Amino acid sequence: QVQLVESGGGLVRPGGSLRLSCAASVNILRFNTMGWYRQAPGKQREWVATIFNSGNTAYADSVKGRFTVSRDAANNTMYLHMTSLKPEETAVYYCRAYNSVFYWGQGTQVTVSS
Repeated sequence: QVQLVESGGGLVRPGGSLRLSCAASVNILRFNTMGWYRQAPGKQREWVATIFNSGNTAYADSVKGRFTVSRDAANNTMYLHMTSLKPEETAVYYCRAYNSVFYWGQGTQVTVSS
């Protein structure tokens, strides 16, 4: 059974940085894509970034140039390095993996506040 576990969330000041991790219970190279999503209070879940099996990446316009998605296949872990964080980016961040079925993690809270 596939399990995804996010970690690394917390409280950070505006302009600060944070790195999120998504650890998978299986070889992450079996997934066609892995990605990050976020959901702020009272808002719909939105896409943040994707890393394809090829290693190519894609980002939402709102985070382009500030966020970097990467992976460590040897440790079955995907990362999201976030910089220049803004208060409006306070949300629960989720990782998702796809291989004919979508798998979601339980989320990790990121709070950007002074």
